[in-house]
Amino acid sequence: MSRRVSLGQHFLVDPHVVDEILEIARPLPGERFVEIGPGRGAMTGPLLDAGAIVDAVEIDSALAGWLRGRWPDERMTVHVADALEFDYASVAAADLRLIGNLPYYLSTPLLFRLLEFAGIFRDITVMLQREVAERLCAPPGSRRYGRLTVMASSRCRPEWCLAVGREAFRPQPKVESAVVRLVPDSGLRVEAPEVFERLVRQAFSQRRKTIANALRAMASKEEIRAAGIDPSQRPEQIAAAEFASLAEQLAPT
Repeated sequence: MSRRVSLGQHFLVDPHVVDEILEIARPLPGERFVEIGPGRGAMTGPLLDAGAIVDAVEIDSALAGWLRGRWPDERMTVHVADALEFDYASVAAADLRLIGNLPYYLSTPLLFRLLEFAGIFRDITVMLQREVAERLCAPPGSRRYGRLTVMASSRCRPEWCLAVGREAFRPQPKVESAVVRLVPDSGLRVEAPEVFERLVRQAFSQRRKTIANALRAMASKEEIRAAGIDPSQRPEQIAAAEFASLAEQLAPT
């Protein structure tokens, strides 16, 4: 199958990396996986060999047809769809899992999309551009810590799993990659999710400012202090739980 440059396709070809990803996911017979970006089936085949049921989401119709021909298996369904628009809730399963090699050019918006559906998945194991993976797993106070970190950690427990070099792909991408597993059990209860999301978005739109200045139109210094936050701190120093506490204070009663 030829590569479509417009879709940013980089096909995983290293069998050792595939084995390591499958060791992380540990698919069992009968488990149902949504696979994003199956490409030429580097992970699709091993998932089916393990007895899993696979719903592959592939935007490239030519690749989708090739996959159907390569694995005409009753346990595999290929959805010709954009992963950013696909309705993941349409895959009905009591213990649904997700795996995939996310297209680097849209990995961040796609992660936000997946977070909307986090509650329906048992876990989410994805290959990402290393920089994005570092943002997902960054601790407060680090330079990678940002809006994606806070939103992900409010819904999931991110786990750094594996660094992957460029040589694992054909053609080789210009960036390094990494595998991250997200488990939808953050231990954080967000009582006012809509306010929380607005707060986080606003705070990191002006991340060089103090949190008091960044949130000037949303919260007073007194309200920020009452949430246990020092108003002189910058957004990247504030944990997801502190944003959640402030959101709860500001939520309409």
